[in-house]
Amino acid sequence: MRESARGLCIGFVSILVWLLIASCVSLPAAEPRPNVIIILADDLGYGDLGCYGHPKFKTPHLDRMAAEGARLTQFNTPAPFCAPTRASLMTGRYPFRCGMTANPAPDGGPVADAVALPASEVTLAQIFNQAGYATGMVGKWHLGHRTPAQMPTGRGFDEYLGILYSNDMRPVQLMDGTNITEYPLVQATLTRRYTERAVSFIERNKAKPFFLYFPQVMPHKPLATTEKFYKQSGAGLYGDVLADLDQSVGEVLAKVKALGLDERTLVVFTSDNGPWFGGSTGGLRGMKGSTYEGGYRVPCLARWPGKIPAGHVSHAPAVMMDLFATALKAAGIAPPGDRVIDGRDILPLFTSAAPSSHAAIFGHQGPLLASVRDARWKLHVRAPRDGMASLHKPGERWIDPRGPDGVTILAPYEQYQPSEHPGLRTGDAPAAMQLFDLQADPGEQKDVAAQHPEVVARLKRLYDETNRLVPVPPAPAPKAKAPPAK
Repeated sequence: MRESARGLCIGFVSILVWLLIASCVSLPAAEPRPNVIIILADDLGYGDLGCYGHPKFKTPHLDRMAAEGARLTQFNTPAPFCAPTRASLMTGRYPFRCGMTANPAPDGGPVADAVALPASEVTLAQIFNQAGYATGMVGKWHLGHRTPAQMPTGRGFDEYLGILYSNDMRPVQLMDGTNITEYPLVQATLTRRYTERAVSFIERNKAKPFFLYFPQVMPHKPLATTEKFYKQSGAGLYGDVLADLDQSVGEVLAKVKALGLDERTLVVFTSDNGPWFGGSTGGLRGMKGSTYEGGYRVPCLARWPGKIPAGHVSHAPAVMMDLFATALKAAGIAPPGDRVIDGRDILPLFTSAAPSSHAAIFGHQGPLLASVRDARWKLHVRAPRDGMASLHKPGERWIDPRGPDGVTILAPYEQYQPSEHPGLRTGDAPAAMQLFDLQADPGEQKDVAAQHPEVVARLKRLYDETNRLVPVPPAPAPKAKAPPAK
C-alpha cells in the first residue's frame, strides 16, 4: 500500500514537472488572420485618377497605392448603376441571380421604395461575422432601407454610419446603426466624417481580424467638399471632390501602416459604375447608366505589402463579384456552398500575369442581360444605350429634379451639366448584335460584326447559356384609363 502510494506520488510529481517544462517552451504562434478593407467610390470614372491617365485631377494617395500594389485595367461592374453592382459585391452573384436589378429609392414611388436585397441572400459581412471577424460599414448601402432587417446592421455588420441610399434621394438622412442622427445633412462634411469613422473602426479593432466596407459618398452628385478642398484643385468642383476622396484613402492607408497592420491587410479600391457629368471615362464611350464600356469599366487598385508586388499591372478582365471571392480567399474562409457564386479569386491577377478565370463577363441593362465580353471582344446583344446623353439640349440648362435646393439637399449649386458628358458620344449608331474589338477600338466606334461572324457566334452562344437562367421580368402594370369626358 505504502509502495503504491509512493508510486502515485512520483507519477504526480513527474506530471507536474512535465507541465512546468511545457509551459516554458514557446510554441510558434498561429499567424494572425488578415484584415480586409474594400473602399468603393460612387460614380468614379475609369479615367478619373492620375494613375489611369487623367491630366488634371490630382490623386497622389491613390497613385501611390497603385505604385505600391496592383492596378487592373479591365475591371468591370455587372451593371452600369449603383444597387445591382453593390449587391453583386456583397453576394458574389450577378444581379439577376441575387435579385437586385434595380435601385431602391425612397422618393421613387412605392415599387422603388420597397426594393431590397432578398433575405435569402448571404452577404460578405455575414460570412465574415460568422467567422469571428469584426465587421464595420461606413457609407452608402443602397440594398434596402425600409426596415432594420434590410439595413447593414441587419445584414451582418456590427456597426454602420452612412446614408442608406444615394445622396440625392430624399430624405438625405445620416444613419448611425438604425437611428437617424442628422437631417438635413450638410454634404460637404460627409467625406471627412466618413473617414473619421472608418479610421476609428480600424483603431478600435486593431487587435482582432476585421472586415471594413467603406462605400464612399463621392463623386456621386450632388458633389460637395469642405473648405479645405473647395476651389483648391484648379480642376473644378469634381477635382476638389476627388482631392478630398484621395485624402480619405490616404488616411485609411496611413492608419493601417501606423498600427503595424500593413502586411496583414488587403485593401482594395474601386467604383460601383462609370462617371456622371464632369467625370472622365478615359476615352471610353458612354457613362453611368450606359451599356457602353464607359458605364461598366472602372478603376481597381489592390495593396497588400508582402503579398502583392509593387507596381503590378494586369490587363485580364475581372468583374465586381470577384472581390467577394477574393476577400474570402484572402481570409481563408470558404464561400457558401449552397448557391452559385459567380465571383472568382483574383489574387493571381493582383500578383502575376495570370489570365482571366472568366470565359466571358456579362453586362446588365436593368433586369436583362445586354452584353457579353471577353479579353478582346464585346458583343452588344441588345442595342447599346447611352440615355444620359439625351439630357443635353444645346442652349438650355438642365434642371436636376434631385439637385441641391438649400433646404432638403445641402450642397453647392454649381453642379455639372449634361454638356459635360464624361465619355465619347461618337461612333456607329447603336444597334443590336454589334461587335467591337476592345483592344483595337476601346472607344467602341466601329462595329466589326460582319468581319468576324465566328466571334459573334461564339459570344452569342456564351450569352445564350447564361441568359436562359435570367428570370423573365414581370410585365409592367397597365396604366389606369382616364375617365371618359363628360
